[in-house]
Amino acid sequence: MARIKVRQHVNPLSIIYQQPLIPPDWSAIYPNLAAPIHLDIGSAAGSFLLRLAQHNRNWNYLGIEIRQALVIQANQIRDRAELTNLHYVFGNINTSLETLLASLPAGKLQRISIQYPDPCFKQRHAKRRVVQPELVNDIARYLPSGGEVFLQSDLEWVAQEMCDRFSENPAFLRTQAEWLEPNPLGIPTERETATLNRGLPVHRAMWIRY
Repeated sequence: MARIKVRQHVNPLSIIYQQPLIPPDWSAIYPNLAAPIHLDIGSAAGSFLLRLAQHNRNWNYLGIEIRQALVIQANQIRDRAELTNLHYVFGNINTSLETLLASLPAGKLQRISIQYPDPCFKQRHAKRRVVQPELVNDIARYLPSGGEVFLQSDLEWVAQEMCDRFSENPAFLRTQAEWLEPNPLGIPTERETATLNRGLPVHRAMWIRY
């Protein structure tokens, strides 16, 4: 399937992205609701979760992405691959995360990944960045004890800022002080592969919910 052209960056504070997310009936999405769930925030074209879902059929994978065209295409590719443990939803995580998390089967969310978020370089756009204190609070509320949060970026200041937000919340413990090497999930994103192929570093961290 040919790639579609979409805007690389969108303003999540725009009114067009403020409509509430309506979660699906998860029993109609995942045949095995007893499986642990990995949520990827900002799943983009979905290739990372696609590979994870193919590699491990014992987990359910869920991506949320603010660019609707990418969500539609990712679910079409999922269907062609005949994967029943993978789904993508369209939504603005900064307004819909609590609604999404509250709808999931209780206790099944076990991992969240946030990878290469839009840096929103200008300071006046800092409120557009994905990892805000409110998002961390929502994750702390719904991620069970022992659940994981995986963060990574090719921009060290972005990775550090995300880590700072999690370090401010006493519900989370960083697994090690230095950046992780190699990727503990074993499946790289396309951005990660391109970054490493250019000989540039990737900054990764794993956080555990107390």
